[in-house]
Amino acid sequence: MRSFADIETRIDELALHADPAAAGELVRLGEEVLEHWVAGRGEEPTQDQREGFRLLALHRQGCKGEPSFNACRETCRELAYQYNLISQARGGRGAKQVHMAAMVAKYLCLFVAGKMRENKLGEFCCSSRDLRAREN
Repeated sequence: MRSFADIETRIDELALHADPAAAGELVRLGEEVLEHWVAGRGEEPTQDQREGFRLLALHRQGCKGEPSFNACRETCRELAYQYNLISQARGGRGAKQVHMAAMVAKYLCLFVAGKMRENKLGEFCCSSRDLRAREN
């Protein structure tokens, strides 16, 4: 697996060129990010698909027993949505969606990398309480 830094660098490269052919690679980079999370929990990353995307199956696997990981659920779904938009664009259109997909993939990478360093990251999204509120 590539490091988070390498994944982030590749996402930035794809965003610069805004080539609609990059849509599949952006989804695969998202999958790599989630593979880090699942492997970090001592599990074997699934090869299954959910709603046609391995990305969504990996997210589902990663959030079992970890409710705060649901914070990135919509991010994964948004990446799948952007992929679908890009795939259906005609005549080279879709450059704007590539930029959006790259931003979403980068956000996913930053969130998961942060979550692996600070496990409480994302808890405020699920429970509507600030992390510091529990420390007081």
